[in-house]
Amino acid sequence: MPRMRFPQRTTTGYADRRHAGRVLAQRLGGLELVDPVVLGLARGGVPVAAEVARALGAPLRVCVARKIGAPSQPELAVGAVTAEGPASFDEQLVRSFGLDEQTLQAACERERAEARRRERLYQRGEPLSLAGRDVVLVDDGLATGATARAAVRMLRESGPRSVVLAVPVGSPDSVAALRAEADVVVCVLQPVGFAAVGQWYRDFRPTTDEEIRDVLAESD
Repeated sequence: MPRMRFPQRTTTGYADRRHAGRVLAQRLGGLELVDPVVLGLARGGVPVAAEVARALGAPLRVCVARKIGAPSQPELAVGAVTAEGPASFDEQLVRSFGLDEQTLQAACERERAEARRRERLYQRGEPLSLAGRDVVLVDDGLATGATARAAVRMLRESGPRSVVLAVPVGSPDSVAALRAEADVVVCVLQPVGFAAVGQWYRDFRPTTDEEIRDVLAESD
């Protein structure tokens, strides 16, 4: 599938994740997708992905990637892991904190175990085969892009026809970097001066496990 770029549109942001998903789905409507599967990055990406899956008439599943936070700034992801496979690191950030992969090993193992736990928690029925299908990976936004990068690399191992990364808002630098990982990157808003995903949502309350289970039940 050829790479596609979409023009940036200036807005004041989104009411909540569901609203963001409906806007994002409109941007995805022009893609010619083959037997698509929509994967929401847990947790916050799942309500967004539910609206995308509904609009595309595609099945919805959950993808789990866990960030590895900087020791002094745990909310800043210097890397991420999925349930299987190697960790993915932002080498520049790792160096800036004077870290290396060995010192982050314990954090990687802890977050990998949590990713496996959540995969079991969110699993509904038999796993879907992604081979030969267009996979749409959805999150509520891109800050460093660490978890999205780890998830895209994991999904590549399943042999999809393509991986489309779709987000309502993101850091322009992270969006540009992820274009080297995904076949297509769709990001509705790439604001200059981006600081955090939450600033572009009026309601950015944490998504709970219970909400994810409810969303998945609605999509059945």
